[in-house]
Amino acid sequence: MAAAVELEGVNVTFGDFVAVRQANLTIEPGEFFSFLGPSGCGKTTLLRTISGFIEPTHGSVRIGGQDMKGIGPNRRPTALIFQNLALFPMMSVAENIGYGLRVRGVPRHERDEKVKNLLIQVALTEHGHKRVAELSGGQKQRVAIARALAVEPKVLLLDEPLSALDLKLRQHMRTELRAIQKKVGITFIYITHDQGEALTMSDRIAVMNAGVIEQVGDGRAVYAEPRTPFVAAFVGENNQIRGRITQVADGFATLETPLGLLKGRNPVGLGVGEEALLFVRPEALRLGHDGQASGSGFEAETLDVAYEGSVTHVTLRVRTGQKITATLGAGSALPAPGEMLCLGFAPQDGLLLKRPERA
Repeated sequence: MAAAVELEGVNVTFGDFVAVRQANLTIEPGEFFSFLGPSGCGKTTLLRTISGFIEPTHGSVRIGGQDMKGIGPNRRPTALIFQNLALFPMMSVAENIGYGLRVRGVPRHERDEKVKNLLIQVALTEHGHKRVAELSGGQKQRVAIARALAVEPKVLLLDEPLSALDLKLRQHMRTELRAIQKKVGITFIYITHDQGEALTMSDRIAVMNAGVIEQVGDGRAVYAEPRTPFVAAFVGENNQIRGRITQVADGFATLETPLGLLKGRNPVGLGVGEEALLFVRPEALRLGHDGQASGSGFEAETLDVAYEGSVTHVTLRVRTGQKITATLGAGSALPAPGEMLCLGFAPQDGLLLKRPERA
């Protein structure tokens, strides 16, 4: 079976500006695939290139094994759900869903039957007669999805469709979107800057930065095994400490830092003398324990304690003035502002990556 979408050496430029640089990627049939990155990183440009609204400056896009060069968006086996959903306010829910079928000349009885089945799939059976303005935000999302599915695309493209919703509704719609995707079984390509959306919904994630795909992997891989400093810093919270490698052994390395010697994993094979960044997740830090014995501990002053129910976020300041964040689970003893603590972490919870030249 051919891949759902293949990108080969895709570059997209606008004048002197490079929006996408050398994108090489294979997305499999039935995959929920997300592009994750900050605003301006090129993810929406790449989505519009897949959909046919933008032609790549160099490289090729293949969908279902077919080269899409010269094929416009209306002739590609894709459907795009825009950020603003673009529903027709003067049409009923059923008319919105059936619009693409009507444009394609599908007979009325076939159209009605398909709309009926789609209303069942997106749990809107009782709302087919309503106007869009009568629906909740989540219901509007489902109408947009049903309208896109009506034309039976091989690939459904979603450009930050949940960004306008409040937090609780976004969290609810994540579950609904994933359930709909599993039910219909087609490939979803999802654009987001929200890490929670990408991590909870996706089979795989491409993390983008400044037009470049920096890493592709499942949620656990991009969170626990980031390959670049950008991915480590962008996906989830992370503490960064700069230093120089002084010793390498057995997949670990020791880093000389202003806070002392600290030890972490060395997955990229950094050598002695190289500049590096040590990344430690807030939840990996132990407060009040002496980590010096393992080569991974330093002192800090408690600045702020933010209780959030199931977790507590503690902000601390080390002697260089840098702020460090630690996350404590429910039931943990909480420090008081101004209290001096020793922060420790197990070497396997520290990750060493090459320090960028401009870092």
